Amino acid sequence: MEGILNTAPSRRRLPAAVLWDMDGTLVDTEPYWMETEHALAEANGATWTVEDAERLVGTSLINSGRYIRERMGLAESPEEIVEMLLDGVVGRVQDTVPWRPGARELLKALHDEGVPCALVTMSYQRFVAPILEHLPPETFRVVVTGDQVDNGKPHPEPYLTAAAALGVAPEECVAIEDSDAGATSAEAAGCAVLVVPNHVEVPPAPRRTFVDTLTGLTVADLGAIRAETPAHRP
Repeated sequence: MEGILNTAPSRRRLPAAVLWDMDGTLVDTEPYWMETEHALAEANGATWTVEDAERLVGTSLINSGRYIRERMGLAESPEEIVEMLLDGVVGRVQDTVPWRPGARELLKALHDEGVPCALVTMSYQRFVAPILEHLPPETFRVVVTGDQVDNGKPHPEPYLTAAAALGVAPEECVAIEDSDAGATSAEAAGCAVLVVPNHVEVPPAPRRTFVDTLTGLTVADLGAIRAETPAHRP
């Protein structure tokens, strides 16, 4: 079956691995984070705007905690604020996992083709675990969470860590992202980037390919994206 990019068969060498963002890309959990942030602001009599919430999309939780502490004037440490946020979103995702259209189907197709996948998320392990419970075992051979790295997105460390754990070169991988911070992280690591915008606008860049949805996307399409992305220039 032809993929939605309609690429020529000669360009269809498969990627060495596909590295997935989670919030907003695999699952539409960004509203959970935003609702929890607004509730935190309301409980503390602070102001929190849509622009504030959008500013945090794709960034590391500890940086989000620092921003919230300053913006809301909270006495708690950034680490404590992160735990407060997690308390709110973990409960929500345990009730319902809001999958992004086409994500699980593409994951299955990659598994069937033998292409390894990694999850590269700035969420912490205790938020990731209940989501992974809804997927078949070994869907992701590697999981990199925000509490496992020293530098979160947009720093390249998360994607470099995932590629190294899979034993593949980042330049041979495709990363799937929905935010500028995440796309910047993947680009800096050397990956080709497929951007599926969701809650925030993502600016174009030479090594970014944009689609409106993952629905209908094939493994061959991802191979073409990797092949046609300009070489990484450190």
